Amino acid sequence: MTEEISSGPDVPPDRMAINPKSPHFDGEKLRRGVGIRFKGTVRTNVEEYCISEGWVRVQAGKTMDRRGNPLTIKLSGPVEAWYEDLGEDPPVAGRD
Repeated sequence: MTEEISSGPDVPPDRMAINPKSPHFDGEKLRRGVGIRFKGTVRTNVEEYCISEGWVRVQAGKTMDRRGNPLTIKLSGPVEAWYEDLGEDPPVAGRD
């Protein structure tokens, strides 16, 4: 299931993670502030997302793995992302 995703300098990438050890981490883009809407609700607890595959990873309570990283669960559904530093009506990735 792939859908048309806007691209450009003012639209977040298809996939991003907040963990610096992840290959999908991009500190420069995260500093801009990335807003995530999952299933129509704005979420602030997203650890990683993928727009084209339609999922987000969120922390599963306060549980940690043996390395001290938070355990996450993958939730499936429509995902939209935008840069919060662009104001009221920014371009949104993942919107039809």
